Amino acid sequence: MFRSDEVKKGIERSPHRALLRACGLTDEDFDKPLIGIANSYIDIIPGHVHLREFVLPIKEEIRKAGGVPIEFNVIGVDDGIAMGHSGMHYSLPSRELIADSIETVVEAHKLDALICVPNCDKIVPGMLMAAARLNIPTIFISGGPMLAGELNGKKVDLITVFEGIGQLKAGKITESQLKVIEETACPTCGSCSGMFTANSMNCLTEVLGLALPGNGTIPAVDPRRELLARQAARQIMELLRRNIRPRDILTVEAFDNAFAVDIAMGGSTNTVLHLLAVAREAGIEYDLRRIDMISRSVPNICKISPASEYHIQDLDAVGGIPTILKELIRAGKLPKPDAMTVSLKTLRDIAQEAPDPDGQVVRTCDNPYTHEGGIAVLYGNLAPEGCVVKTAGVDPNMLVFKGKAICFDSEEEAIEGILGGKVQPGHVVVIRYEGPKGGPGMREMLSPTSAIMGMGLGDKVALITDGRFSGGTRGACIGHISPEAAAGGPIGIVKDGDEILIDIPGRRIELLISEEEFKKRMESFVPKQKPIKSPWLRRYAKLVTSASKGAILEA
Repeated sequence: MFRSDEVKKGIERSPHRALLRACGLTDEDFDKPLIGIANSYIDIIPGHVHLREFVLPIKEEIRKAGGVPIEFNVIGVDDGIAMGHSGMHYSLPSRELIADSIETVVEAHKLDALICVPNCDKIVPGMLMAAARLNIPTIFISGGPMLAGELNGKKVDLITVFEGIGQLKAGKITESQLKVIEETACPTCGSCSGMFTANSMNCLTEVLGLALPGNGTIPAVDPRRELLARQAARQIMELLRRNIRPRDILTVEAFDNAFAVDIAMGGSTNTVLHLLAVAREAGIEYDLRRIDMISRSVPNICKISPASEYHIQDLDAVGGIPTILKELIRAGKLPKPDAMTVSLKTLRDIAQEAPDPDGQVVRTCDNPYTHEGGIAVLYGNLAPEGCVVKTAGVDPNMLVFKGKAICFDSEEEAIEGILGGKVQPGHVVVIRYEGPKGGPGMREMLSPTSAIMGMGLGDKVALITDGRFSGGTRGACIGHISPEAAAGGPIGIVKDGDEILIDIPGRRIELLISEEEFKKRMESFVPKQKPIKSPWLRRYAKLVTSASKGAILEA
């Protein structure tokens, strides 16, 4: 008995079968399960341009294993292309559309199981949210990461291009040199080659237990990627046979494991936003303080671009995520080593088959980059509900920083101020009204943070925002400040020249004014209201919750 029998069995379903026949199904197919393939193929995202061909062996293997492949598509936004202009308003909201669209197709047609084929940006978490919500047998197989480019004997990537703009403005390189970097940085299809959001989420899907080992690190152009896709297609049939569903795997401990690995490898701060949202779909209330508790006990043992010169292909070459798992388990730092995965092996089983850390790309817990993790959650009068920072990308001299605020009420104003020379050493750049509601859409701040780094201010200037960062951001950049300015958060009362203290080891972020002055400003504070032309974005701004809750939409 399959779920899909509801649309293909019995006299009353004769019209349904007539329509299915028009799609190529036969009498034999009506006795088989319908396996949905949520394909995120799109021509304008490098991580997805190859997915039309990538799913062909997946469909072939499903047929061989006795299922009927039902491919459908979801939308996608390329954050790199949407970055730095109004298009970024649509990036985070697209996560909700992706989850809703998958639910719509699966439930309308009563599909029996699901293979999710994501790769970049909001597509991975959107599909994870759908998987947790639908709770039918599901497996993930991403399109794989891009190879890094090479220029003058050094690896380059998309962040090299973004930071090149700041270098050009600072007179460090010429336009012709920037063009060479532009032409070299993205040499193949695949998700961008550093530990940015896409690769962070694809790696963590392994740890959550919904993808096979290698999902996050085997390059898109490596023949092993197709072999993994075929294996995933065969495995979904086994998961269906055993009725193993996402919520059997997505326990509180699974999220603990994911955050532990995220912290160990210094992943994107966006993972915090997305894992909170996925947990909520799985019926789990996951608190930011729990993340910080894990961060205090798990060391940072792996740094991938933009935090180092290593790239995802280098992590893959030394054993990938299983090697990180192996070292965390050896040191007693993985919360639940015996968590089950779609491979039908535990994380411990997977780790035992992996090579030991090489000591360079993946260090041991006895010789980490830092004894605390690569992501931290800060609290204080500026962020009563918390904020996040990627400590793996922070200059050690900037871990504790006190500076004077220079405030901007949009990303565009901030970029103009940075490139125009308004931002000077000793400043704390404050970018507000860019949160989930205020943006709307909580835009990523890769352009301003890259400009700061490119102009040589990375060890002299901090940045705080109620928006968020690309996984490519590095530096003393604190995001997700909650509550946001548009919701009446204290970031909205900061004035130019106010002193701000950032104490990452102490997990503090404070506006250094008197309690009396703080209270006076808050009582008189009226958040700005941006006009929103788009009906969709108006609905989003009305329904979206705080970043501290994953920026999900209220039902």
